[in-house]
Amino acid sequence: MAVMAFTLRTDAALEAALAELSTERGVSKQALVRQLVLDEAARSRKRRDLDAVLDSELPRWAAVLDRLGQ
Repeated sequence: MAVMAFTLRTDAALEAALAELSTERGVSKQALVRQLVLDEAARSRKRRDLDAVLDSELPRWAAVLDRLGQ
C-alpha cells in the first residue's frame, strides 16, 4: 500500500475545533483527522449495508409489519 501525503487547509474555526478535540482526546491533530475519517467511512459502509438489507427485506415483510403496527 502506497502512503500519500496531502495538505488539509483549515480556517480558524476548523483549527480551533481540531485543537480542542485533539487536546481532549490526547492525540495529534493528524491522528484525530485520520481516526475521524476512518470512523465515518465505517459508518457509511454499515449504513449502505443496512440500506441494502432493508431494500431487499422490507417489501417481503411489509404485510407482517403493517399487521404488527395495528
